[in-house]
Amino acid sequence: MQISPATLSDIPALCDLLVILFTQETDFKPDRAAQSRGLTHIINNPDIGLIVVARQDSRVVAMVNLLYTVSTALGERVALLEDMVVCPDLRGSGIGSRLLEQAIELARLNGCKRITLLTDSSNESAQRFYQKHGFGFSAMIPLRLSLSD
Repeated sequence: MQISPATLSDIPALCDLLVILFTQETDFKPDRAAQSRGLTHIINNPDIGLIVVARQDSRVVAMVNLLYTVSTALGERVALLEDMVVCPDLRGSGIGSRLLEQAIELARLNGCKRITLLTDSSNESAQRFYQKHGFGFSAMIPLRLSLSD
């Protein structure tokens, strides 16, 4: 397995992975055109973030994306971990752990002092996975305001 930054040629495979992810999440629905636009924007603008993929025999089988911002509480750069997904037939094989560990290291190398993520409250297996890698629950709760029609 090889872990590397995503390229524009990976976008169709990344969209396939996002369909899997957004089909299992409560708040989101797959929209290949929207996902393709977002992925392109991130890949073309490394100051915004980074998408990392795992490849098995040159096939993209997992992805994670980090989006960067600045925390006024820390006075430093931080990351939002988004869109972590592994092909269902490869879950439990260690690919997700290796990919997440690489994403954490890349966040450190890019000057991030914290990583925040969201997962469905009902997705206990994802919560256990992230806790196993050092993530803990926050006293803060997410609120969202949709600005689209």
